[in-house]
Amino acid sequence: MHFGSLITAVASFLEARKHSGKWLLRIENIDPPREQRGATEAIIAALATYGFEWDGAIRFQADSRSLHDAALESLLAVRHAYPCGCSRSDLEGAELGDLGPIYPGTCRGGTNASATAIRVRTGAKTLTYIDGLQGTQSQCLETESGDFIIRRKDKLIAYQLAVVVDDHDQNVTDIVRGIDLMDSTLRQIWLQKLLGYRTPRYTHIPVAVNAQGQKLAKSTGAAALPKTQVARTLHAALAALRQQPPDELATASCGRIWEWAHDNWNIGRLRAEKAVLFSPDTL
Repeated sequence: MHFGSLITAVASFLEARKHSGKWLLRIENIDPPREQRGATEAIIAALATYGFEWDGAIRFQADSRSLHDAALESLLAVRHAYPCGCSRSDLEGAELGDLGPIYPGTCRGGTNASATAIRVRTGAKTLTYIDGLQGTQSQCLETESGDFIIRRKDKLIAYQLAVVVDDHDQNVTDIVRGIDLMDSTLRQIWLQKLLGYRTPRYTHIPVAVNAQGQKLAKSTGAAALPKTQVARTLHAALAALRQQPPDELATASCGRIWEWAHDNWNIGRLRAEKAVLFSPDTL
């Protein structure tokens, strides 16, 4: 976890507690080739060090594969999804949209390829939802992304389907996450509609960026959360989230900081913001 991860965790945790809700911890470990040894344990340890308290057992997404497969089969059975044998080179000439290459529907009528992904059919109707902070969001998936992959050629379930199935299975009512995931939301809502699931409420908070305007991530050199200076780092996270914590909280106990945050949390202070600047000098 880095500072950007922390502000997302803080915002979702406090929003859940503000509304007497449960805060769930799910480890989304459905892509073994990209997993780093010890990463799961490090994430859980960091959350505990910073005073987070999750409700119920930790959910490991890989354990839900049977649920993901059942949802996939149900989509295939009613032809909402279909096998696709296209390679990356096959799609090099595809039109580019805001969500990336727009799939031209090459395999909608069938494919003879031996190795296939599974794509979900999209529609020409514009989908809309109202985000808790960013307002009305709309997309026409057919023209902005085309049919998208829900199971990869290597047989791994894609993120879009996995999170939709797990959110439904865990009775998730509200999702608070970074604005960098907002482009995925209407694809997830489309899957919810096809599967007959209820749609949660979505709130996308601004992402933390460095002085160059880059989203904090390992690829942009974001440092792991410090194991010391926990109070100062939590204080900086609340300040980045526009909560205006008093200066003296920077040297208070974690318990005192969370007590203040519970009493004063107001997510509305982030309305319509896209990014918040983080400087290591603030720690």
